[in-house]
Amino acid sequence: MANPFQIVFPNQSVADIIRPQSASDLPSALQNLGLQKGHRVLVVIGGASKLSEDDFARVRLIFSDVLAPLAQKWNAYVVDGGTDAGVMRLMGQARSEHRGGFPLIGVCPEKLAVLPDEAKTSDEATLLEPHHTHFLLVPGAAWGDESPWIANVASELADGKPSVTVLINGGEVTWKDASQNVLHGRSIIVIAGSGRTADHLAAVLRGELIDQRAQELVDSGLIQAIDLNAGHEELTKTIERIFAAAE
Repeated sequence: MANPFQIVFPNQSVADIIRPQSASDLPSALQNLGLQKGHRVLVVIGGASKLSEDDFARVRLIFSDVLAPLAQKWNAYVVDGGTDAGVMRLMGQARSEHRGGFPLIGVCPEKLAVLPDEAKTSDEATLLEPHHTHFLLVPGAAWGDESPWIANVASELADGKPSVTVLINGGEVTWKDASQNVLHGRSIIVIAGSGRTADHLAAVLRGELIDQRAQELVDSGLIQAIDLNAGHEELTKTIERIFAAAE
């Protein structure tokens, strides 16, 4: 495993990066990044595609009005895919807007991560989001290779403390992300009305749709849905209740 190093984004934000080579490297990689175990963890998965302008605005408010403030309040670690797109961009922007002090940890396939001042090596490669504080560039050259790593990172950091996943919108990779979090026994809050994977799961949860892949996740008992248009009180209370379980 290579040593950690720092990158500086054009906005002058600084982030620490490490490249673990195998799952056995993960504990030491997190330690070398200065990330301590035993923190509450919020995992964010999904996307923000094919949303109307109004729905995108509502999704954005989830980050600025709920997720970032709760991460700050509970000194939680936030883990996501780390790229400058979709929910990861919204999470980074919300942390910046609130001047949050909580670590925001991106987990991205090494071959698809574009660091500042680097050129894209493929059409699939993507810039890292500039408000994240830490990155793990994990083995892989395809989107979805990071999915088990995201779930493992969250569980390793929580180390018995409460953790929860919020699923918004999302495409094919989101199914893999959700499955990996369920394998770790982590509750998933699906934001119904945010589109695509989230709405598909919510429909199966309500018994309005038959789909084997979604049903397997629902049968875990770890999936619940909260409507995008229901206001923020229910989502806030649900995450608060999960985080408070260790008190």
